[in-house]
Amino acid sequence: MNVVPRPYLTVCMLLLGAIVLVGCASAPKNDPEALAEYQKINDPMEGTNRAIYSFNQVLDKVVVKPVTGIYRGLIPSFMRKAVHRFLQNLRTPITLANDLLQGEGSRAGDTVARFFINSTIGLLGFMDPASHMGFAPHEEDFGQTLAVWGVGEGPYLMLPVFGPSNPRDLTGKVVGFFLDPLNMWAANTDRNEIPIIRTIVSGIDARDLYWDALEDIEKNSIDPYASIRSLYRQRRNDEIRNGKEGPSTSLPDPDRGFQLARPATTK
Repeated sequence: MNVVPRPYLTVCMLLLGAIVLVGCASAPKNDPEALAEYQKINDPMEGTNRAIYSFNQVLDKVVVKPVTGIYRGLIPSFMRKAVHRFLQNLRTPITLANDLLQGEGSRAGDTVARFFINSTIGLLGFMDPASHMGFAPHEEDFGQTLAVWGVGEGPYLMLPVFGPSNPRDLTGKVVGFFLDPLNMWAANTDRNEIPIIRTIVSGIDARDLYWDALEDIEKNSIDPYASIRSLYRQRRNDEIRNGKEGPSTSLPDPDRGFQLARPATTK
């Protein structure tokens, strides 16, 4: 009996293998300013990361963006939002597990309430009556839990297809896959196509969400790679703090993992 679908297990192993590539570049020597900047950027394998980013850009232009453009053209905005809410509702068990692992009892209660309300009168999550009842949406993942436990993020990683990450968040992504009840149910009932379909739909939903932000970065950023690296870290830090500390960023839909938008203005 398979624990997880074989294609997904292969992908997880490939992603984990990316960690061993870290450290390909050496830190500057005999130059304190360059060393400080190097440590601040925390991107020791920048050359490899940029190559992967270029690959992802080609994949986006050839496949992902055209498919998403068709999706946006055929499906009205209110229906795309309903699909997003449905996918968000499916992730509730992962959010609940990490609420509990982080000792967030109140947020765990909100998560349970949202799941039952939106799964019933919210028609499996396509609607969000829970928000109107005062149960605000949020998401948690194991990468955030590791951060709360004091695990450092490690160096920046650009993953093929999956985009920005770091060893801590990559570990969280893999653990989240194994903990996901839908994935376990699909694997143990020979319905391995369900996680695949879900991943494809989630990817289109995510690309739809980032559409305007990515267009803005592509047109206005001098270095889109560096902009995305910075915005990813800002978003993750904001999620780890649950939005309670530090400068905020104007990012679309704060209940998602990786968000893109204009950087916050620095002083």
